[in-house]
Amino acid sequence: MNFSKILSVLLIFVTSIFLNAQSRVELTGSGATFPEPLYKKMFDEYNKKTGVKVNYQGIGSGGGIKQLTQKVTDFGATDAFMNEKELSAAGADIIHIPTCIGAVVVTYNIPGVKKSLKMTPDVISDIFMGKIKKWNDRKIRSINSGVQLPNLAISVVHRSDSSGTTFVFTDYLSKVSKEWNEKVGTNKSPNWPTGIGGKGNPGVADLVNKVPGSIGYVELIYALQNKMSYADVKNKSGKYITPSLKTASIAANISMPDDTRVSITDTGAKEGYPISTFTWLICYKEQNYNNRNMESAEAVANMLWWVIHEGQSIPEKLDYASLPEAAVKKSENLLKQVVFNGKPILK
Repeated sequence: MNFSKILSVLLIFVTSIFLNAQSRVELTGSGATFPEPLYKKMFDEYNKKTGVKVNYQGIGSGGGIKQLTQKVTDFGATDAFMNEKELSAAGADIIHIPTCIGAVVVTYNIPGVKKSLKMTPDVISDIFMGKIKKWNDRKIRSINSGVQLPNLAISVVHRSDSSGTTFVFTDYLSKVSKEWNEKVGTNKSPNWPTGIGGKGNPGVADLVNKVPGSIGYVELIYALQNKMSYADVKNKSGKYITPSLKTASIAANISMPDDTRVSITDTGAKEGYPISTFTWLICYKEQNYNNRNMESAEAVANMLWWVIHEGQSIPEKLDYASLPEAAVKKSENLLKQVVFNGKPILK
């Protein structure tokens, strides 16, 4: 056997050993249902390319934060960046890696009405406060001329679990409605003034589809997948904006802080959709905890690096918006700070 053949055999052998080692690594994560369809696709592609299996369960952002800080998962996922109280309770530094941009849409089921309704901030707030009770209410009719709205009771549907999507939606309502801010506020699990609850984005979508006269809020992809009607929402500039990849991306064209924790609801961008958000994967900065090994730590850091680079070819195929370059750069800086025993994992 000549030298080149020996080299080829050795290369195949070494590659096989590497891939077998990688294939033994399994990561677990949980949290937001908002980006769950995206993560399922991303992690399937990542497994095909690297052999690393990533198990993800959509249980709501609150559950994802809880399971990470209880140290039962390798990473969490949330549409609501962790607040100071949650960060303090984590016991060590947590980093937030944005993965995409999405839009929370106001979706409804009105028999006989297929046209996209227009919604203003005060109409949305009044409906979810329980103050507007019928679809033919004067406030709704006045901004939807030409639409035959029925004398039908409005059934509000909201999330029953601790939800980042709810955080984004209530964050928006708190910014545009003084009454909402004072009586309900921004929360992953607020005390709802009215309505019935569904678990996860899928649960809300299912209830809205089943209940005539209902209204709810879901991530754009769930509305598209379920062929649901959703509203054009009046933004701060006075324009009615259709939720889309483009209008959500416009809302996200901001100066991002170094820790990436930022709200983009009620955007000032003229063409931006006002209920848009980043969503994040979260992990501990120091990966040596709870008897973890270096192999798992490297797997988390490498997976997150892949998500913000090669993985960014996937979001737009699933009706999410990819990260702007500024968000990628901020995320790179954060991932370079992830350590094992104080030593950086990524070089």
